[in-house]
Amino acid sequence: MQQLNRPVRRALLVVHVAVSVSWLGLTLGLLTLSITGYTTGSPGMAAVAYRAMKIFSDWLVLPLALVTLVSGLVLSLGTPWGLARHRWVYTKFWLTVVTVLLSVLALRPGIDDLAAEAATGAPAPDINLLVAPSVATATYLFLTAISVLKPWGLTRRGRRLREAQSAEARAHRTQKSGQDGAGARNDGAGARDPGAGVRDPGAGVR
Repeated sequence: MQQLNRPVRRALLVVHVAVSVSWLGLTLGLLTLSITGYTTGSPGMAAVAYRAMKIFSDWLVLPLALVTLVSGLVLSLGTPWGLARHRWVYTKFWLTVVTVLLSVLALRPGIDDLAAEAATGAPAPDINLLVAPSVATATYLFLTAISVLKPWGLTRRGRRLREAQSAEARAHRTQKSGQDGAGARNDGAGARDPGAGVRDPGAGVR
């Protein structure tokens, strides 16, 4: 993929950070509502909590998840970081893919079921709906940490690419040094020729 220019890269980075933080905040909100619905002794309060979770789920979970995934993918492919050059980028990408799939296949259906029960006025608390936001929140906190710390170094592919780039740079420097040396020798030879020409008139005077 072609490298992004500076303005595009910076704008996309702002978008990626904003939606990533929003996704983390959303999961914290869902976790809070889930804890409220699971621990409250009031069916009415539980119904309100689960309905609120459905609103967040319907409007925010999938858009934030997809924009986070796509913006991160474009940033990795369009910058020197690459997708498979650094372990932290590679790990973050696949964890994001897994969490997006779990949000679509597990979290949203679970919220929809409880919201449907809440509409009847008698929702049954579900421990799975408490576990899912907890795992999601822990995962997003981990992703945030590795985005800041950038641990673990290069992957094998990243090491190979760096070695190839280093070898190419050394070859370029060697070639340039050879060209500069040849140019200096030519200049020296040219500087000696006028001196040889100066001696000829003197020989004619004698």
